[in-house]
Amino acid sequence: MGIENRVCLITGSASGMGKQTGRRMAERGAKIVINDVVAEKVADTVAEFKKDGFEVIGKVADITKKEAVVQMVNEIIEVYGGVDILVNNAGVDRTAALRKLSEDDWEITVNVSLKGAFLCSQAVHGHMVEKNHGRIINIASRAWLGGPGQAPYSSAKAGLVGLTRTLALELGRSGVTSNCIAPGLIHTPMWDEAPEKTKLMLLSKQPTGTLGDVDDIANAVMFFADDEASFITGQVFYVCGGRSLFSG
Repeated sequence: MGIENRVCLITGSASGMGKQTGRRMAERGAKIVINDVVAEKVADTVAEFKKDGFEVIGKVADITKKEAVVQMVNEIIEVYGGVDILVNNAGVDRTAALRKLSEDDWEITVNVSLKGAFLCSQAVHGHMVEKNHGRIINIASRAWLGGPGQAPYSSAKAGLVGLTRTLALELGRSGVTSNCIAPGLIHTPMWDEAPEKTKLMLLSKQPTGTLGDVDDIANAVMFFADDEASFITGQVFYVCGGRSLFSG
């Protein structure tokens, strides 16, 4: 039971929420695959995890490219025999007023946040179905409900919710669950870099008046990843301090 000895691939996990999720899952005995596009960051994270005694490998791959995703998954299968848990964590947020957004802003946001999740899910689901067990956990955002200046990001995350529900319907009879976590304001390096005026504005709309922590997301991922969560699928789980209760 639990996640011990389960093989977990986390995209975009060389830093931030993905990295902390990997660490927490490794502490529970999972075998972790760190993925990112920056080779140095992957190497550093893998070295850090190994130093702490965790079972981990790193894979540098652009998840917006099908060939790269297929190769990555095949290499993981060669090492570990399969992927039990997929956490589609990688995402990009290009924020601006609609009139100022470029086609590139749209494409990179949608490709990383949504297309990447589709390609990774497609690559691993066959092996999960063969085992009659699997967990696909998508990291969306409260922003899927809509947000000013977030046309590409909100659209991509809304698409991720739709993908989650579709996978739950398609794969449920094969022992594979698909669920979605929608974080709100989380204390990450991106938050630290934000202008003070922006921070104050965002916190003013936060029912708790506080930020969440990366461990809040890691805890939610582990809940869905656990063997005991096998009857939960197709759900959107808000980890946002109540921010999802109203839009804007």
